[in-house]
Formats: sequence, C-alpha cells, structure tokens
Amino acid sequence: MFEGFTHTTICVSEAELNVRYGGSGPPVLLLHGHPRTHATWSKVAPALAKSFTVVCPDLRGFGRSSKPADQPDHAGSSKRAKAKDCVELMSQLGFDQFAVVGHDRGSYTAYRAALDYPQRITHLAVLDCIPILEALNRCNEKFARQWYHWFFFAQPEKPERAILADPDKWYGGQPEAMGDEEYVEFRRAIHDPQTVHGMIEDYRAGLSIDKAHELQDRQLGRMITCPTLCLWSKYDDLEDIYGDIVGIWRSWAPDVRGKAIGSGHHMAEEAPEEVTAELQQFLRLSTSTGRLDQIDRTD
Repeated sequence: MFEGFTHTTICVSEAELNVRYGGSGPPVLLLHGHPRTHATWSKVAPALAKSFTVVCPDLRGFGRSSKPADQPDHAGSSKRAKAKDCVELMSQLGFDQFAVVGHDRGSYTAYRAALDYPQRITHLAVLDCIPILEALNRCNEKFARQWYHWFFFAQPEKPERAILADPDKWYGGQPEAMGDEEYVEFRRAIHDPQTVHGMIEDYRAGLSIDKAHELQDRQLGRMITCPTLCLWSKYDDLEDIYGDIVGIWRSWAPDVRGKAIGSGHHMAEEAPEEVTAELQQFLRLSTSTGRLDQIDRTD
C-alpha cells in the first residue's frame, strides 16, 4: 500500500496528522471521506505520484490522526479547522500553493480551504458532494429518507452507541474492493471508539457551525475562485436527488466542470483508473491558459 511513499506523523498547530506523501511535481492534497481514512486513495495516489507530489492525510478526528476536544459549537470538528490543518500541513511540506481533492466529507474541507485560502489553492476537485447549505435548502422527504444519517448523526451519544454495537455490520466494507491492507486500516478506524466519535462530530459540525460558515459566505458573496471539478458516482444517489450537479456548483464556483464516474459511492476504490484519468486531465491544464500550471513551492 502506497509503495514508495513516506509515512509519518506531522504536527500542525492544533492537530497531529497521520500522513503519507510521495511522488514529484506539482503538489496535490487528497482528502478522504467517511468512514474511510487516507488509505481510500491507495489505488489513485501512486498513479498520480508519477506526475505530482501527492499528500494523503487522515483528517483530524479520523483514522490515526488526533481527535479534537469536544466543544459546544463543534468548532474543533469544523471544516474551517480542518482546512487550517491542511494548509499548515502543506506549508510544513514546503508548498505555498497546491491543488486539493476531496471525497464525501473530505470535499467539505476541500472547498472550505478554497474559500478561506484562495491564494493557496490552485485547483479544487470535489467528489460526490454539493455544499452543505445547498443540500439543506433542498431537503425534502426523499433527501430525508436517503440521507437520514445526517440527522441521526447530529444527535448526541446515540449514533456512537449504535455504530459501536457492531461496526462491521453498520459500515460494511469488503477487502476485495478495498485491498487487504486498506481493509485492515478501515476496520482499525471503525472499531476505535475515539475515532467513531471524531467521525460523528464531523456531521454534528456540518449541521451547525459549518452551515453557519456557508451562510456567511453567501451573505458576503464569497466564491471559489480557482478552477473546480465535480465528479459524482453514476450508481449512487447524488444526481438522482439533485439533478444538475454542475449547475448547483456554478453558484459557488463559476469556473466549474463535471461528470459522472461509473462506480458506486467510493469511487477511488471502485473506479480508480477513471478517477485518476479525470484528475490528471484536470490538474494538468489551466483553464485560462491551456498550459501546464506552475505551482509555487516555498523555500
């Protein structure tokens, strides 16, 4: 898993992050979703590393990274806090500017980084995601039935108790799809009570402080200024629920394009070749110049 990559712990101002990085070339940060760890990128990251420097952390609260202290407003699990971790991580690795790719919950941190640090983010790719505020504004019976977990996970204590009663039954997951080492890493995460709590806090933050941050973005007219790619799973329910995914993103990121990937939700595991090809094409070309981007690296 991640042959040739460096595996280490990197301390940023508010967290200790479990990180793998490797390759050479322009930097790309890959952010996993729930309930995965950085290992979800194990089939994509080595392929990208042939042309890019690829950085794969466990987000704070997830995997082997540190868990934030509980706060009444869930600020420690906010996407703003996690975006700050990511920017500090890339600075420590020597990168002043970088592209960021996020899947599922990791997408929320990815586009928060693009909103809060526009001078740092060169490209944004979001996989199986629309902004939290857009999802809530479209909340209807269909959304509530199919994404009920958003509202269940927002409740105190009960989600963790239900999950930890039988994590394997709750989350599923197969080594045939993930890979043997990746599956071990996944099961380590979902059987750890602190990690399960950290993952659920991500959802509690989503329906509270993260939503408030997005409302503020709308009030201030803040937009994502870098080129943006949205990919969604053909056999999952994002397009079924929301219809025009690119159209939704266009109100947040004017320079956006997107398409469906022939897979279920965990597309980096189920369709790694297609995901890699789409990311390579997007990350290589600047929409404004049509040339290879020159991404700065600090001294």
